[in-house]
Amino acid sequence: MKKETHPTYYPDAKVACVCGNTFTVGSTVKEIQVELCSNCHPFYTGKQKLVDTARRVEKFQERSTKKTGVVRTAAAKATKESARKAKRKPLDESK
Repeated sequence: MKKETHPTYYPDAKVACVCGNTFTVGSTVKEIQVELCSNCHPFYTGKQKLVDTARRVEKFQERSTKKTGVVRTAAAKATKESARKAKRKPLDESK
C-alpha cells in the first residue's frame, strides 16, 4: 500500500446526536454531528415525529382534505358534460 494516499482511520470516532446521545464508531472523520440516531429515530422509538420546516406536511393535509370534501356524483358529471357540449360551436351540417 502506498503511504499518504489513504485517509487517516480513527477507530474511536465520536458521533454526537442533537438529542444528546453520543457513541463511538470507526471512521475517517474524528467527530461526527448527526440530527437523528437510533435513540431518537421514529423507526426505532415507535413515536412519529415530523420534522417540517417548510409547512409541507400541513399543506399536503389541507389539499387532501379539500379533495376528499368534493364528491362528484354521476348527475353532476352529466350536467357538466352537457354544459361543455352547449358551449361548443355546432358543426357545419350543410356539407
